[in-house]
Amino acid sequence: MATPPDPPASPLGRLSGGESRVPDALRTVAAYAWRIIAVGIVVRVAFSVLGQFHRIAVAVFLGLVITSVLRPVAGLLARFMPRPLAVAAALIGGIVLVLGGLALVGEVVAEQRRGLEKEFVAGVDRIERQLEEPPFRLPADAFDDLQSRIGKLLSSHRSTLISTALSGASRLLEVLTVLALALFCAVFFTHSGERQWRWLCDQLPVAARERLTVGGTAAWRTFTGYTQGILLVAGTNAVLVGIALFALGVPLAVPLALLEFVAAFIPLIGSPIALAVAAVVALATKGPLIALLVVALIVVIGQIEGHLLHPIVMSWAVRLHPVVVALAVVGGAVAAGVIGAVVAVPLVAVGWSVYQALRVPAADSE
Repeated sequence: MATPPDPPASPLGRLSGGESRVPDALRTVAAYAWRIIAVGIVVRVAFSVLGQFHRIAVAVFLGLVITSVLRPVAGLLARFMPRPLAVAAALIGGIVLVLGGLALVGEVVAEQRRGLEKEFVAGVDRIERQLEEPPFRLPADAFDDLQSRIGKLLSSHRSTLISTALSGASRLLEVLTVLALALFCAVFFTHSGERQWRWLCDQLPVAARERLTVGGTAAWRTFTGYTQGILLVAGTNAVLVGIALFALGVPLAVPLALLEFVAAFIPLIGSPIALAVAAVVALATKGPLIALLVVALIVVIGQIEGHLLHPIVMSWAVRLHPVVVALAVVGGAVAAGVIGAVVAVPLVAVGWSVYQALRVPAADSE
């Protein structure tokens, strides 16, 4: 006697015998969903912990940045002198270089201060006259009223400004403390980073050491590549901006070039913001024509950075789509302000490189 066929499953996921069945697609989605939720909880807790100790986290991050820059120099000097002396020479040389650049900027600003004040006053008067003429036709007393309102606002919020200045002094002390801790960490990272890493690996189970070594090597290679690459990109941008502003006769060319160097550490948006400041300075001192040329400079340098410097310098170390970079910068800025915008891209790049490095052995073993 022939056995009757099994009853077909209904579209609602129930068999005719009453046994319920979860569709495979829903089962897969649920499996991924709870894993994503678990990862999100871990990331949230990690950021909460780092938020409580953000100064230490920033100091360690800066220490790693300094290490990635000084380590090749210290390695080169170690061929001719003992390792501790090479590390000290590299660190002192870097500090002297940074302080020398800041002293140069301060000297340039001090020399141009008096002439710059006159140029700014004349430039503001020129802008006011242009806004009073067609097509703007602003009333002549509009700026006088604006100046009086600004004066009243400052006088009414004098206590707030004083407290802000005092809090700024305390912030400066915090910044100096973080910098000192970063230098302290960088000295030991540069001198004996391999020994510290081996000690960390020895504290883990033997089965996890190989994967930690692979992931750590990929992370450090990507981090150093990003740091050295962004320094090269920022330096190139600063030189180009300084030469262009000097050729156009814009005052404060050296400080504005330094501002471009610092702003370049925020990908995509840092350079345009710095050059927008330069355009405002050019508008107030040299008029709208020079300001338009500076705006054109923003476009040209943006094209050079996006289509030449980043593909050549950064592609070998950081392989991230521009959309990912933009989302990382905005997300970091929302989460932690300027510091978050600076550290977001290297953290995402490091995480992606570790994921790829750990995935390759698994794929090969299959």
